[in-house]
Amino acid sequence: MHEGILAGIRVVEIACGIPGPAAGLLLSEAGAEVIRIEAPGSDAEQGTALFSVLNRGKRRVELDLDRDDGRGRLRALLADADVLIHDFIPRRAAALGLADDVLAAACPQLVVSAITGWPSRHPLAEALPRESLVLARLGLLDEQPGHRPGPIFVRMPFASWLAAWFCVIGVMARLIARRRDGRGGAAHTSLAQAALAPMSMHWSRAETPTPVFVKGLDKTTPIPLHRCFDGRWIHVHYSPDKAPWMAEALAAMGPEAVAAENAKYPPSHVAPNFGANRAIIATRPAQEWVEHFWQHDVAAQVAAPFGEIYRDEQARANGFVVMVDDPVLGHVFEPGPAYTTDPPPRLRGGLLPLESDPAWSVPRAQAFDGVPKGQSGSAPLTGLRVLDLGAYLAGPFATQLLADLGAEVIKVEPPGGDAMRRLERIFAGTQRGKLGATLKLGDPTAQPALAALVRWADVVHHNVRLPAAHKLGIDYETLKAINPALVYCHISSYGPLGPRKDWPGFDQLMQAACGWEVECGGEGRPPMWLRFGVGDYFAALSSVFALLLAHFQRQITGDGQAVAASLLGATLLTVGEAVMRADGSLSPIDHLDAAQTGVSPDHRLYRCADGWLAVAALRPEEARALAALAGNDREAWFAAFSRETACECLTAAGVPCEPALENPGLSFLDDDGCRRAGLHAAYPHAVYGHLEQVGAYWNFCDLPLALDRAPPALGEHSHRVWRSVGLDEGQIQSMVAAAVTNP
Repeated sequence: MHEGILAGIRVVEIACGIPGPAAGLLLSEAGAEVIRIEAPGSDAEQGTALFSVLNRGKRRVELDLDRDDGRGRLRALLADADVLIHDFIPRRAAALGLADDVLAAACPQLVVSAITGWPSRHPLAEALPRESLVLARLGLLDEQPGHRPGPIFVRMPFASWLAAWFCVIGVMARLIARRRDGRGGAAHTSLAQAALAPMSMHWSRAETPTPVFVKGLDKTTPIPLHRCFDGRWIHVHYSPDKAPWMAEALAAMGPEAVAAENAKYPPSHVAPNFGANRAIIATRPAQEWVEHFWQHDVAAQVAAPFGEIYRDEQARANGFVVMVDDPVLGHVFEPGPAYTTDPPPRLRGGLLPLESDPAWSVPRAQAFDGVPKGQSGSAPLTGLRVLDLGAYLAGPFATQLLADLGAEVIKVEPPGGDAMRRLERIFAGTQRGKLGATLKLGDPTAQPALAALVRWADVVHHNVRLPAAHKLGIDYETLKAINPALVYCHISSYGPLGPRKDWPGFDQLMQAACGWEVECGGEGRPPMWLRFGVGDYFAALSSVFALLLAHFQRQITGDGQAVAASLLGATLLTVGEAVMRADGSLSPIDHLDAAQTGVSPDHRLYRCADGWLAVAALRPEEARALAALAGNDREAWFAAFSRETACECLTAAGVPCEPALENPGLSFLDDDGCRRAGLHAAYPHAVYGHLEQVGAYWNFCDLPLALDRAPPALGEHSHRVWRSVGLDEGQIQSMVAAAVTNP
């Protein structure tokens, strides 16, 4: 069996919930040896499907970190480790001897990623890392439309899964920087930073905005989730009007009837006949519609029950669903690795005990050499050259993250602009840090410029469908012939193998296929899409992780490779809350209530006299304190108090809670605590003037991030780019004359 790209890297993981254990799983599948530290008696999560999924392939050791001998054994493990992942708030970390300065002195080789609720410089830095409370305080629960007014409990723990990906990307960036600098250091992230990533589409402010930028894409936009004749729902992305059944039905309705149906709903930017489509789709069963739409290249998906994706042929063909022999659950289907590299990620069995020797060790092929090389002061990925040929959201957001980490990124788009430019605020949220050039790919006149870009690049990244990529001459084999050492990263919708490998797909369809639209609607209610675009962000982050693994290996071997990620694979990983047994039954999960307030009396939203309050009493002692305080009629107890008073009473009793802020709008950008924590970024933009956006997703402490370049205007840096890759003025003017680049 192959060892994996991270063979020889040792990780110590001290975390519960999703983010830390999921990060450990991702590093383990990439080849690292992961040691999981568990406190005595910490069995609340053990035996659950999620625990089994997140901890397969790791070794476990029980340590009481409140005792001297437990902390001593931890120090022995860290002395020979490369990475520490933990979820301690700063005060607790310091008490355990895990503060950054202490670890830097004792273990200079160690890369440390703390996944907290909030960044260390935020006023809430010492708050427990509970996702629902973070989302409530940020105002994100009010950004999601629901079946009732007010904040909505978000059933999908998207920030926790995003935080896991941000953690492993930060770790990889720091391991790459360690080879340069000869020392480890911090690579911290938080649930708040992860939750803010999708809001980069929405939360921004410009000094001189255009009308399109001002409009944005608010939560009242109608979502094309349509009820079919059999009561099932389908999600259709973009207009289905040219599909024969729909075209015939629209013609039969006539213009007046079509207009009358459309008038029942607000205008849709994806479906001009939204209302008429809705009425027509109600006349046939769901499966008939999706099969018809698939035959005619219309992206659509049935809103499936949670866990149904485990049966999916496409998911199994790509290894996104795997059979695991779990020591507790038996033979079950679980989510598999979400990306591909060479060597591929490895799938291993259940959680194993650690040998009794506290200095347990294996040969480490890439062990830290222990030779400090001085302080570079440069961003982690300084020197990495990235060619961004992507469009829409997943591809460009991935390369924006590389730019944030210090890579030099050139974005190439057609002379008419990226298709996403029509949604200006969303476009701007995925483009900062890049140099922007235009090039008409596929045109023979553009070939010398493309070849020059590929020779310049270390990495090419895109999310163009592969048949189109071949036509445009940007497939891996073509570009590898130009630059054999290239790392080529592609994001597809459904994965690189199987019958749907070249199909169109979007975040909405992955949420539908993986059961999250059903779960987010609430029990007995219509399904609901999370407008945070989580599938795109999962895919973007998984692609960056795969790319950095390949780059990490190339630093040793000198060889490039093609790596891949997908919307389906990355979203399917989040289905690990449940596994499918061999008989086809599904392990249980918590369901959102019909009112969309929460999943239990201890973990939900309550309405106070003047607003909503989020409560997350997840520990037994917290649940007992809540019961003692609020009694049996909890809704009446909360309704009797103002939100501030209720919060004070709960906090005094030891019950974690936060106000669920409403209408956050631009308040985030005016929040001084968020600014001090690095959660804001600002720069001059060629069109918008002073532009403010969501800021840092990591804190590397001694290494900076590169958050100082605004998203490029169309073709803003074309001339500069062409000169930098070696084209002369004559070549540039010939391209302009042929209209393959902008003047």
